[in-house]
Amino acid sequence: MPQARLCGCWGGRVLPLLLAYVCYLLLGAAVFQLLEKQAEAQSRDQVQFEKLRFLENYTCLDQWALEQFVQVIMEAWVKGVNPKGNSTNPSNWDFGSSFFFAGTVVTTIGYGNLAPSTEAGQVFCVFYALVGIPLNVVFLNHLGAGLHGHLATLERWEEQPRRSQLLQILGLALFLTLGTLVILIFPPMVFSHVEGWSFGEGFYFAFITLSTIGFGDYVVGTDPSKHYISVYRSLAAIWILLGLAWLALILPLGPLLLHRCSQLWLLSRGLSLKDRGAPEMDGLPRPQKIPISA
Repeated sequence: MPQARLCGCWGGRVLPLLLAYVCYLLLGAAVFQLLEKQAEAQSRDQVQFEKLRFLENYTCLDQWALEQFVQVIMEAWVKGVNPKGNSTNPSNWDFGSSFFFAGTVVTTIGYGNLAPSTEAGQVFCVFYALVGIPLNVVFLNHLGAGLHGHLATLERWEEQPRRSQLLQILGLALFLTLGTLVILIFPPMVFSHVEGWSFGEGFYFAFITLSTIGFGDYVVGTDPSKHYISVYRSLAAIWILLGLAWLALILPLGPLLLHRCSQLWLLSRGLSLKDRGAPEMDGLPRPQKIPISA
């Protein structure tokens, strides 16, 4: 019996989900290949062309010397040193930048443009992440639990007057709108202005960061030609933490807001919930309660 039940669960739920998951990955691979492969080939050709033109202009250098110089640049880049500019560039490990890096560790963003290069730093990063990542998860879970407790009264909202129901819906919508502006709209505008990006690039950076994907193709505070304020990257780290906290807060709100709006729409249309299989109480149609999950 347990084996038959396991086979039934695998065939009924796990296998279709696995197939959908694999198909989604295959679709993503095909689309990314179609969009990016040609651009990559053009970049490769451009690099080779620039190297050949450099050798033609500086005949005292040979191919081997140029490749050695490129290797030095690549090693510097891997260690987080921007080869642009000179030695007066701001340090990647001042307190503000270190605070930013610590935030990317505990949130698992990991841009990849900066990492410890010393053995002691690598060992500390491992143990720091072992404690920091669970701490970050617990922090975000407690925020979600706090919101659940705050919204627990909404489970009894159908017992309230229609005016109170409408005010609750408007309050939730206003809360979501203001939070979206503060977390997802204004910060990309600031980043775009400071870094010289377009708004699309700034929004792309914000989404890739708050989703903890962290490609590292766009990172704030890394352009040596710009003069950033000393707390710029620290403020960016605080924005990341607030943004993740905001996402933890609004995840339960989206389904709740949609459910409440649909109930108000049905009531305003005067539809009978009895026809939809819902029970009537005191002769008046009332929506069924749906528990709010944390």
